[in-house]
Amino acid sequence: MTVEDLPTRDLLNKNLESNRAQELEQLLKPAVDLIIDFVKKTDAGEQGIGPHFDNPRDLYKILDLDRLDELFKKPVKNGSSDSAEKMIATFRTILHNSVNTWHPGFMDKLYASSNAVGMLADLLLSVLNTNSHVFTVSPALTVIEQKVAQKYASLFGYNGAHAGGLTFNGGSWSNITSLQMARSLLFPETKLQGNVKRFAIYTSVHSHYSVEKAAILLGLGANAVFKIPVDEHGCMRVELLEPTIKTSIEKGYTPLYVNATAGTTVFGAFDPFIEISQICKKYHTWFHIDGSWGGNAIFSTKRKVALKGCELADSITSNPHKMLGVPTTCSFLLVPDARIFTQANSLGAPYLFHNIRDEGENFDLAKGTMGCGRRADALKFYLGWLYYGTSGYEQRVDHAYDVGEYFARQISKIKGFDLVSDIPPPCLQVCFYYNPTPDKKLSGEQLTRVTRFIARKLHTSGNFLTDFAPNPDDSVSGVDHGEFFRVVFNSPVVTATIIDELIASIQKFGKEFITSNEE
Repeated sequence: MTVEDLPTRDLLNKNLESNRAQELEQLLKPAVDLIIDFVKKTDAGEQGIGPHFDNPRDLYKILDLDRLDELFKKPVKNGSSDSAEKMIATFRTILHNSVNTWHPGFMDKLYASSNAVGMLADLLLSVLNTNSHVFTVSPALTVIEQKVAQKYASLFGYNGAHAGGLTFNGGSWSNITSLQMARSLLFPETKLQGNVKRFAIYTSVHSHYSVEKAAILLGLGANAVFKIPVDEHGCMRVELLEPTIKTSIEKGYTPLYVNATAGTTVFGAFDPFIEISQICKKYHTWFHIDGSWGGNAIFSTKRKVALKGCELADSITSNPHKMLGVPTTCSFLLVPDARIFTQANSLGAPYLFHNIRDEGENFDLAKGTMGCGRRADALKFYLGWLYYGTSGYEQRVDHAYDVGEYFARQISKIKGFDLVSDIPPPCLQVCFYYNPTPDKKLSGEQLTRVTRFIARKLHTSGNFLTDFAPNPDDSVSGVDHGEFFRVVFNSPVVTATIIDELIASIQKFGKEFITSNEE
């Protein structure tokens, strides 16, 4: 490029986005109106759970995704007066072809809809559009994350002067980071030399798959994860933990990390933390609690007994975006001393980190992570906590537990329902089989067909979206008992009336299954 090819001063003085406020007004106001109308109709029973798609590729046509080359060459923002209308039309199409988590019948996954303050928080984060990696560019968001994490950690019994935590992109990344920290702190030489030993990880057979993912990511390999059997309630059999550790040592492994779960993904079980802690101390292993799902039972005076002994852990994962209605994602990794984040994860980056403090408190939060770019997810939790208060979160948790227990007790009285979960359920999901021909025993394969048929019918009815899963014990026993329903009661708008409607719908579609198989 020659000097003559350089753009002129007049051209460089051109503002490419001179009407930003006007665009915000044209796009945001009608979008907000659409959202409010969407929620109003949902609350009035006029908006369903969202469409069911047998073939994901059907959405290519609905969303016009087969024409991307053409569409991207002709941008909506082309100076025409209808640019805003076209974008809102796309917005509306996506909205109405997505799952409606605001619907009380959304009982599929371990989260529910957001709420008004959650949307406000997400909007503020989008307006600021900052990276919470260093204090300089995110001052308010940095100190909010630090102080909220400190308060959050105190609920779990971490009350030291430096107690706290950091947010990560979901529970899996919190768990993965905890393993990295365990390796880095217990064996500091690994920061330079890598896996100097054959490290072993121990967890229950019902734990989340992120434990194995962490082992793979850190170069330990999935075979380094030793699975401990569970009891009839889905809790780790602690009496088998120490023998498993001893066996791994005989095989040449070095014990590194024990993962316990507060609310397993399928059954919602809580492992016995005090007993596990004692064994971890004996073998000098890191003790982590994956409370991604059940951790926020800590807000409930009645339910937090399930977390007894959690303060003995070296780290705890807990996700406000699950039980508390905070917008996804919002996951915390909490520790008794937050200074260990930088100890385990920091590297010299003088071009980035300028806020060195003599008191040892880290205000450049990315120094404590294995990444750099990070969204200030703590803000969403902070604003929600301000809005609802500790008592509001307690009410939400207790309501969800009570609704789940009501459902479990109701179906336990009805012929054809075979409850797998305990009464009361340990967490917010209820697992059960349903046999529409209770006088006739069904095979595992047949029960799977029933479960999937009814689940699909519930969805296509527009009233309910539920999940199903194989019994995780089947992979151990080698016996196929079939897939069962796993229904999650996590929404504050679910009532006893809605529960009764769900039970009636399951029975109704069970009869349809019988009819369809007789034809």
